[in-house]
Amino acid sequence: MELSEITLSLRTMRPNIVQSIRALRVDDLQGAAEEEGQVFLRANLRDAQTKQEVLDSLVQQFALRPEASKSLSTLSSALTGVLPKSMPQPGFVVVLEQIPVTAKFDKEDREQLLDIFRDAADQWGDRRTPFRCFFSFA
Repeated sequence: MELSEITLSLRTMRPNIVQSIRALRVDDLQGAAEEEGQVFLRANLRDAQTKQEVLDSLVQQFALRPEASKSLSTLSSALTGVLPKSMPQPGFVVVLEQIPVTAKFDKEDREQLLDIFRDAADQWGDRRTPFRCFFSFA
């Protein structure tokens, strides 16, 4: 898929979603976000095994304040409360790669994490700001 096709997809895609990355390539999403002037956030969670490691990794890779790694609710606040104060945003493209599938980060933990990003998408949508999150599992 060429970059212009991905950009067209961003323009016609629902603006506030959380979905599997499927056949999309991360580099193409990054290029499309840049072309659209949107913020691109990428986290590869391949080395994380627990909820705390996932939180720490997201905070580090997204360059959030360290307090955001205390819990899922503090991560949620960072994604929806702190970022909006920085400046008006043209939109976000977020990629969560290799979300762990381990006994210490089970299905419930994965769903809670994705719910945080779904809530962020809804809250950004209330502000009429696109927030698209794409994810894959390890």
